[in-house]
Amino acid sequence: MSSDISLLGVGSRVKHPAYGEGVVIGLDVVAYSIVFMTYGKKLVGKDYDSWDEIIEHIPAENNLSFTEAEKSLKRILMTYNGLQNTVELGDKWDNGTMVLKPADSSLKSKEIPIDTFFHKIVMVRDRIRVMEQRINSSKLSDESKVNLQQYITRIYGSLTSFNVLFKYKEDSFKGEKS
Repeated sequence: MSSDISLLGVGSRVKHPAYGEGVVIGLDVVAYSIVFMTYGKKLVGKDYDSWDEIIEHIPAENNLSFTEAEKSLKRILMTYNGLQNTVELGDKWDNGTMVLKPADSSLKSKEIPIDTFFHKIVMVRDRIRVMEQRINSSKLSDESKVNLQQYITRIYGSLTSFNVLFKYKEDSFKGEKS
């Protein structure tokens, strides 16, 4: 996609054919300084005109401050799960162990550090969130999105048993409201 627009300003969001989505964080004499979600900071010439897409164009004369661009980048990375919030295990579980004991006494029990198990639960939750975001930003019909969203809500509901592990209520799973 060739662009015929003025210079991109700080905070502009672009999609590069090789690097993917990124945010302009600075302007050099001949290049843009862009942070890409997968490849980090790269310089791209100001005369480059083969963007896959210019997602959000902020003219160079209306530049955002670096702080505003940083906030924009953080919001974008959070949306695509490039950054993860720290989720804490409840204090009562610190240094705890989960024991899986089979009914058959000839079989050996399995002990798992509870923080290892908790980390796996948090990873499942984060991956469900990414899947939910990708569904919502996809080109699926609204009806298909709603149908898939209902399954995701049910998955969250099935995982509410693990809420006892979370230190803060806002980190826990939330299913359908009755």
